[in-house]
Amino acid sequence: MTTSQTTSMTTSQPTTAHDTQPAERLVLGAMMLGTAVDEATSFAVLDRFVDAGGRWIDTADCYAFWASESGYGGQSEELLGRWFAARPGVRDRILLATKFGAEPRDAANWPASRTGLSPAAIREQITGSLRRLGTDHVDLAWGHMEDRSVPVEETADACAALVSDGVAARIGLSNHPAWRVERARQHAVAQGAEPFSVLQHAYSYLQPRPGTLTGNHRFGWLSDELADLAAVEGLDVWAYTPLLSGAYDNPAKPIPEIFDHPGSTQRLAVLDEVAAEVGAARGQVVLAWLVARGIRPMLGGSKVHQLDAALEAVTLELEPALISRLDEVDVIPPSPR
Repeated sequence: MTTSQTTSMTTSQPTTAHDTQPAERLVLGAMMLGTAVDEATSFAVLDRFVDAGGRWIDTADCYAFWASESGYGGQSEELLGRWFAARPGVRDRILLATKFGAEPRDAANWPASRTGLSPAAIREQITGSLRRLGTDHVDLAWGHMEDRSVPVEETADACAALVSDGVAARIGLSNHPAWRVERARQHAVAQGAEPFSVLQHAYSYLQPRPGTLTGNHRFGWLSDELADLAAVEGLDVWAYTPLLSGAYDNPAKPIPEIFDHPGSTQRLAVLDEVAAEVGAARGQVVLAWLVARGIRPMLGGSKVHQLDAALEAVTLELEPALISRLDEVDVIPPSPR
């Protein structure tokens, strides 16, 4: 890990996963609930999460358009709405987050054609989300993907209005470059409005090769610059795909090619050593490491036993010496001169 990255993670924001009960450190991602994950299994995962003391559930209005017959999203929110209706009182026990901006307008032309982050689109999308969820507010509303066709100041104003109107308790940005996050925040502060206070990006113990695209989002990976911004400004950080879709522990899922470099080889060796010492799986150590860095990991819920392993992982308190061993491995070793 680079010096700047280590510093930023160890001085992270005050309202991190450190400050909660163990199960509250984990976010349950509801992306595939209602499409790839059937309703009975979805309800079982959700029930188990709440019974274990979990609080945060994250979804989006576009989930999961790529897995739906129509080519449009909303299935995850609709399933959560049915779960809330079937479990009276459970809405008051959880903290609910949803995202807007990435739903296709033309399913055959995504991501070029999507709803985006104009003020009108934001209001339209959150209204639809609340209807599908069967609630009158969310605890966190996210701008899902940056929209360069809209001045970020307009997006900031529209999202701040969600807070002032009581529609959202907090607002955050996902898959945005650091400069746009900071520009939006400074604009809100100058207006006396609610600024964005949470970031959501892909992040894990292994790091991709520089210049590689980690997904559909140009700024999807949590960069050193974003991490430093979060540390200095006291922003919460959520990490999606922290387990690389199971590749740490499932032999049938190889480590993605973008992580195939000498730095990963060294990091995996140390990860194996630490996992053996604490009696945990690789992925569990990764989740515990993220929590120790002040980052809230997100688990894509699909099976109860996977959730149980993640819940066990966030109770794992790594000794400072083990954290140092994990941190001190170079992400990408310097080239020989």
